[in-house]
Amino acid sequence: MKIKLFYLKYCPYCKSAFKALDELKKENFLYKNIDIEFIEENEHPKEVAMYDYQYVPSIFFDQKKIYEANPGESYQEIKEKIRKVLEKALG
Repeated sequence: MKIKLFYLKYCPYCKSAFKALDELKKENFLYKNIDIEFIEENEHPKEVAMYDYQYVPSIFFDQKKIYEANPGESYQEIKEKIRKVLEKALG
């Protein structure tokens, strides 16, 4: 099963999510093997229309939303939520 991560290029929360992903992959080498498809909203509007979310980054696993950013989230909150996503993907 693939993780789909929806983002916008200039979104500060998305930049935090990418930074968190990089850090988490360094902390746990198993995370590097997880298949993540990155989907930029403006470049793939048809695919975006098939998913229900309001904020980015939003992450879907097996077609189910498992994380959606909330305005005001700190970097640490984003990182911890992404860690949970990666752990779920490992099974």
